[in-house]
Amino acid sequence: MKHAAGFLKLVNDAKTRVKETNVAEVKKRLDAGEKVVLVDTREDNEWARGHLPGAVHLCKGIIERDIEAVVPDKNTELILYCGGGFRSALAADNLMKMGYSNAISMDGGWRGWTEAGFPIEKP
Repeated sequence: MKHAAGFLKLVNDAKTRVKETNVAEVKKRLDAGEKVVLVDTREDNEWARGHLPGAVHLCKGIIERDIEAVVPDKNTELILYCGGGFRSALAADNLMKMGYSNAISMDGGWRGWTEAGFPIEKP
């Protein structure tokens, strides 16, 4: 997907501040039984096509409004993902500004996960 220059500037700025992980590392951690909260930041129609097993859905448009009700402990490790890792970086940046010190963006996102053949859930 070709993204607009202004959007990429925002994403690249956010990525200077956020922690990132990748699809393979997330899969390894989940397989090891590590306790993390997966947060799907994609839109409703994307979520409906499938999501990572056990993920919660807080799309980019509402995550800042609703995160404190869903995950009140700001020390919880959150792994955010979107289609490719751009929207999740923006969301992680905002969550960090809200005091969520362990908000991590998954580079590669849903595309990387499904291209690797990893399991998904459908609602």
